[in-house]
Amino acid sequence: MKNILFLLVLTASLFFSCKENPENDIITFKFLQVNDVYEIEALNGGKFGGMARVAYVRDSIKKENPNTFLFMAGDFLNPSLLGTLKINGERIYGKHMIEVMNAMDFDLVTFGNHEFDLKDKYLQKRLNESNFQWMSSNVLHKVDGKSIPFTIQKENDTVAIPTSFTFQIKNKNGKEVKVGFVGTTIPSNPVPYVDYGDIYKDAKTAYNEIKDKVDVVMGFTHLEIDQDKELVRQIPEIPFVMGGHEHNFMLVTEGNSVIAKADANAKTLYIHTFTYNVKTKELTRDSELFYLDEKIAFDPKVEVIVDKWVEIQDSKITQVIDDPYELIYKSEQPLDGTDSANRSIQTDLGDIITEAMAWAYDNKVDAAIVNGGSIRIDDMLPKEVESIDIFRVLPFGGSVLKVDINGKLLKQVLDFGKSKRGNGAYLQRYNITEGPKGEWLIGGKKIRDLKKYTVAFSDFLLKGYDIPFLKPDNKGIKKVYTPTEEEHAYDIRKAIIMYLKSKK
Repeated sequence: MKNILFLLVLTASLFFSCKENPENDIITFKFLQVNDVYEIEALNGGKFGGMARVAYVRDSIKKENPNTFLFMAGDFLNPSLLGTLKINGERIYGKHMIEVMNAMDFDLVTFGNHEFDLKDKYLQKRLNESNFQWMSSNVLHKVDGKSIPFTIQKENDTVAIPTSFTFQIKNKNGKEVKVGFVGTTIPSNPVPYVDYGDIYKDAKTAYNEIKDKVDVVMGFTHLEIDQDKELVRQIPEIPFVMGGHEHNFMLVTEGNSVIAKADANAKTLYIHTFTYNVKTKELTRDSELFYLDEKIAFDPKVEVIVDKWVEIQDSKITQVIDDPYELIYKSEQPLDGTDSANRSIQTDLGDIITEAMAWAYDNKVDAAIVNGGSIRIDDMLPKEVESIDIFRVLPFGGSVLKVDINGKLLKQVLDFGKSKRGNGAYLQRYNITEGPKGEWLIGGKKIRDLKKYTVAFSDFLLKGYDIPFLKPDNKGIKKVYTPTEEEHAYDIRKAIIMYLKSKK
């Protein structure tokens, strides 16, 4: 009888102690967010960024809390200097990034607009090589006139990329929270093999399909911030969004929702700490912007892979210049290499590039022109510019041609570039301005139709890809001079590096 009484008391004691301990109902989990990462190595002489640092921080946090998850909110396969280089005759096209991210055990990624810079077959290769989870609520693959989900194809299996994804997260007592994700990608890079759908309708459809199967739905996007705001206005039940596309960190409140974006190239990462009460259904969040600077160690496993790829990169660059990491220029402010700027307005970086093109010909040209789409870094350059930064800006290189062109054709070229504002054919210019009535000026003087002008062009422009009528056989072109290998103009990147060094 005494033993039975003791067991009853013990059972009651355990029951009430569990019942009275609110900690048993709390689940704490952490989401680590990076976005718009184009370089795997630490930048600016190792001062900031680096995927090996991201891995070190994630692993350190995960040792303390196993419910730690790593996210990439789009734009990582392109653009990068490494991605443009060739191994065995084939461009790398993001293969280096996949290898690094596989080693880092990313938990969830989504498409950015730059993933579709790759041709269909190369994107499929990168998808097949990835060992991490992808998702997208709006991006579909156009195949034989049909729009179907992108797939990851392994040797014995083919898996469709889902429109939503769910994490089942448990605490040490076995209590569980299901966190679902929906999210869409900005349709700013139209290519024939991608159907972007509707970023709001598709997000709503995915939300409605998942909302009753999970405890909370979050957003995981690659959109402009105004689009993120509109998304949570249309789906106000989403309390939190991890996003990409902008390159500067932000934590923006819209209604009852919060939108977070980290700095590009992993200069920072966001550490989002959540607590969820399974009884009250209350979710709390604390977001810490974490700086990945010289104080942060590198994960040795990831660093080995990064170093392998950097050696490949440096071996290619030293075929053009001796020291890829030489400090060549200090600016008062970061130089604007973003796509949005260089494809829409004259930028400080565009000024430097075109000034260097003229300098390569001892300034014995009337003007210089390069297409904004040749500027591929889509980021701000640091104030301290190294030689390798110029290769990141113009990874495809090419020569600077000296072209004798009549004024009539030159105006047509300039008009065409102006009409393509927002696209890669928009032109960055040296010594060319617009007058008050929209007329084109060289050196402050109106361009005359019959006059011959000597203009430095990037060789890409004379191939007719961006400006269809700008080819050497056009009657408005009188002469094209192609530089020899001994001249600075032979490689536009070397011309810029030597020009900046001359200004020191």
